[in-house]
This record gives sequence, structure tokens and C-alpha cells, in this order.
Amino acid sequence: MTTFLFSMLSVFSLQAQNTEGTDFWLTFGRIFNYGSSNTYHELQIRIVGGSKQTNGKIYFTNLIGVYIPFSINPYEVYDCNLDLDQRNAVYNTVMGKTNKSIHIISSEPVSVYAFNHYPEIVDDVTNVLPVTALGNEYYHISNTPLSYSDAYAVVATKNNTQLFHNEVLVETLNAGQVFYRTSATDMTGSFITSNHPVAFFAVNQRTVIPPQPGLSSSSILFQQIPPVNTWSKKLFVPVSVIDKDVVRIVASQDGTNITQTGGTLRTGIPGAQETLTNLQAHQFVELDLHLDSAGCYIEANHPVGVCSYFRGFRSSPLNLGSNQTQCWISGMEQKVARSLIAPMVPVNYNFFSSHYALIVTSTDAKEKTEVSIGGAPPVELQGVDWVDNAVAKMSFYSIPLTNSTASYIFSNPAGLIIYGYAHSSAASTASFYYLASSAMRDMQGTFYANEIPYQLLCNNPICEGVVNFSAEIVGNLHPNQGRLKWYINGEEEQTKRDSLKWSKPFSIGDYEIRMWARFENNDTISKTGTLVVKSCNQAAFYINEVHYLTDTTFCNKTVNFRAEIEGLHPTASDSIMWYIDNVFETSAATWSKPFENGTYEIKLVVHYDNDTYATLTGTLKIQALWIKIRNVRY
Repeated sequence: MTTFLFSMLSVFSLQAQNTEGTDFWLTFGRIFNYGSSNTYHELQIRIVGGSKQTNGKIYFTNLIGVYIPFSINPYEVYDCNLDLDQRNAVYNTVMGKTNKSIHIISSEPVSVYAFNHYPEIVDDVTNVLPVTALGNEYYHISNTPLSYSDAYAVVATKNNTQLFHNEVLVETLNAGQVFYRTSATDMTGSFITSNHPVAFFAVNQRTVIPPQPGLSSSSILFQQIPPVNTWSKKLFVPVSVIDKDVVRIVASQDGTNITQTGGTLRTGIPGAQETLTNLQAHQFVELDLHLDSAGCYIEANHPVGVCSYFRGFRSSPLNLGSNQTQCWISGMEQKVARSLIAPMVPVNYNFFSSHYALIVTSTDAKEKTEVSIGGAPPVELQGVDWVDNAVAKMSFYSIPLTNSTASYIFSNPAGLIIYGYAHSSAASTASFYYLASSAMRDMQGTFYANEIPYQLLCNNPICEGVVNFSAEIVGNLHPNQGRLKWYINGEEEQTKRDSLKWSKPFSIGDYEIRMWARFENNDTISKTGTLVVKSCNQAAFYINEVHYLTDTTFCNKTVNFRAEIEGLHPTASDSIMWYIDNVFETSAATWSKPFENGTYEIKLVVHYDNDTYATLTGTLKIQALWIKIRNVRY
């Protein structure tokens, strides 16, 4: 007797905390001997709009009463090239505390990028993280400075923010104030903490990441670094068409062991370790990476921070040139179902010949990647020569971005991460590389209800019935009992104490769910989400024409599937998607398939007309009858 049960997960998106938002803080660092008053120096902000009309303002903390209003039509972009007064108000040159920050507020979620640009000399781009993705603990990630200083800049988001450098109090900031620190040596691994969330930017004034032999070039680095609680233990680093990348990996905990597939360990790097084992918190290693390795798959026993860098390069056969740039690499758990990007094009003095989106997704789902340009209907990518990494089971592809004024929306229900970059012709070395879109989920301690992150529970109702909870904890919990507790509406579920996974039936209503954990050093965390349970009658599922199977035996190896769903998206190619053991099977509402005896995980993802998703999962067991006929001799 076997059973095939579907439990309906809530309508949810892979977008948890991510790079889109409505509230951003930003500052800029120095370009070695070029000041903001220079005619050719450009500080540019690009804001990429989504599906709705968006209005907002760009405020300058150092210019009281001065702001720039903006309005963005759906799927379009807004460029703000700062004038001289505005540049001077946000450009850091001297170590210490200032008011040199920008505060961006929008009415609808947008993506924000910042560009520090001196034409054909130095340039770099960073994505700007929304306040919802900021944190309290950071490790600086940079590179060896040349002639000028390594530097970082911290922007406070709240008053009375106490800022620590390697556990020493260095400054107290109010909202919008900036602490800018410089050093003649590489500060990679410096530990920066605060009592309130802050925005942290790596802003190296000048560096040389070993360029192509015979090519003398140097550039700045400009990258917002995500907080440690979003770091991952599994990462995949793609490779650009430039094919000359360096990867830097920073440990966040003592005793970090790293394994990598693809890339070669670099030696002789100032401050770097030359072993991948037993790294202490703040220590780092570097890898050389080329396209023929099909990317680099990184695994660690503790969370690590990873940045990938272009190095100085010129290639006449390929007609491309690049300079030193820095890009944050998101963990493999930080995929999103939908990604918004537009090519970062200078308002003036454009020396970039080509712009790309570098798409990273699961190999088994790569063919489901779609793109919408400027609000047009989404279409599957055509003629894509994906690069597959068999070990990571990840694939990547660089797609040219040829429309400089439109937003590109990439989507894949299995999730993706998008990076952006540009290079110049071989006559120049202008280039930049940046994270365009990913999630920024809290990986230190989090919990899920029916696979939905706790941050999204309130906006994603779950159907009445059994709800499955799971916890993910980074770090070692306290050895004593009572290290992990669960609460429903303030009352502890004592029978679930110290359980990483548990289930409970819920009736219709709202429930406050709280997870509390104590670590071995006696630090504690508490995460709270609102579980909304509702009645679900919008879908019916039939297997072998049995409605909502219970206690049913499957003796025939051929199984017939049929879905009846109200409110499907009318045009999306992913309105119905069936998976067997997490491998995509078909988009048909009715289909059949022969199965061998065994157990199979079945998943159905539904895309509704309100642009939300539902996921239904179950376990299929097949045991076909077998009859042995004995030969009888008469």
C-alpha cells in the first residue's frame, strides 16, 4: 500500500531580502590623484525601475535642503550625473568623520548602481544594497594598494551608531554620517562592527592586480560588501569573456577549510595564505581563474566572503581591454526568481565597447531562463552557448546588453544570480564588474515554514493543514539542552525544543512564530515571522484520476498526471512546471510517464495571473506487481 500526498506550499517568490529596495545609503571614495573638482571626473547613479511607475528623491546629507526628485516609467532607467557641488558633497578624500553621503528613497522597489568614473583612466561600479540587506558585522575585502591608500567607507543608517575596527571603538556616527578610513597597506580581513546596521564600501584608491605582462595599468576598487550574516559556505564563481580573473576568499570563522574545483591557488601574494586549510577569521587566499575551467566551485565548512576581480588586459584578436575591478560573488543559496538590470552607461565620455549580463543558474533548469526587455513579453533565451560546471551543477552565460535605456528582466523559477560588466576596445583598459541582482538572505540563523523564509511569511499565506518548519544555523550551538526553542504566539512548543525540523497542523488564522537559539559562546539570536494560514480551494490535482490521493496503491508503472488550477498566468511559459526529483519534466497540465519501482519526489510549481507562485510537493512510490509462473511438467 503506497501513498501519494500533495501538500500545498504558499504562494511565494525566491526574492527574500535582496538587492532591490526602496531605501538606500551611498558614498564615494577617492580616485588616487584625481579630485572631484576635475572636469572629467564623473560620479553617476543609475536607478532601474520595475513594473510600476516609481517616484523618489536623492538627498545629500552634506547639502541641507538639496535633493534631486526623480520619476521612472515602468521598465525604464534614471541616470543622475552629479554636478560639482554634489560631487564634493559625497567624495571622501581625508580619513575621519564627515557628512558625505547620499540617501535614496523610492516609492516602489528599484535597483541602484553607483559609478566612480574618470574616463579611460580608472572606473568601477557597485550595486547599492537597500537598508533591508544591511547588517552589523563586516570584513573588509580589497587588494594591495599602489602608491595611494587602501580605504573603506561606512555610512550610518541610525543615530548613535558606534563603529568598531577590530573590536576597538573608532567613531560614533549619526544617520547619514560617514567614517572613511585609509591605510598604506591592504586592510583585507579587518573586522568592522557596529551596534546598528551600516552600509560598508570597499574603496581602494589605487591598486594593481597583476596585469597582462608588458601592460602597465592600475585602477580603483569600488564595491559595497554585504554583511557577514549573508555569507555562504557554497559559492560558484563564473568567468567573463575577458577570461582573466582573480578570486579572493576571506574566512569569517577560525578553523575554516576550503575546497575548490576550478582555479589555481596563487602564491606570493602579500598577506595571503598559501593553504586552503585551517584559516583563521580574517585570513584570505587567492585563486587564478580562467574560462577553460568552466568557473570555480567553492565549498567551506564555515561561511566565506568571495570577490572576483578583473585584471589589466588587452587582446587585439578579441578587441577588448580591461582594468582592475572588484565584484562581490553571492552564495548559491542567494538565487532569485526574477532579476532586474540595465547596462551601466556613462552619461558622458563613454569608452566602453560592450556591456553584458552574466547569468548564473542551475544546469538542470538553464533552458527555462527568460528575458524581458523594456517591458516586452518574456521570451526564452535563444542561441545560448551555456558553460556548464559538472561539479557545481551550475551554468553561466554572458549575454550582450545592447539597449542602454531599457531594463532587462531575467527570470527562472529555479532561481538565478546576475552579474554585470563592461569592457573597452583593445585601445583602452576601461572596464567594470559588479553584482547586479541576487538575494541577501540572513544565513546566520534563519527558519522556514514550508520552505518559505520567515521574512516572507506575512505576505505569503499557507494553506490550512500541516506546516513543516526547519532551521538553518551558522556556527556551533551551545552543548546544553535548551539551545534551540520555538514559540507560537509567545508560548514555547516544549516538545519541539532543540529540533531543527518539526511539523504541526494549523487551522485558519495568523500566528507569530519565533525561533530562539543560543550559541556555544552564549550569544543568542531570535528570529520572528508571522504565519498566515488560509483555506485553499483554487487548485485540484488528479493522479490516475484519483482526487487528492490518500492510501492508494500504484501497481501500474505508467502514472497519469492532471492539474486543474484557477487563475493561471495567461502568457508565462512557466505557468505550470512539473519536476521529478528536482529535475524539470514538463509544462503540460495533463501528461503521463512510466516509472520504475521506487520512490520519487514530485514537485509542481504554478505561476498565477497575479505574478505569484505556488509550489506543491509530494512523494510518489511505485511497486508494480510481479507474478512468477512456474513451469509444471505433466
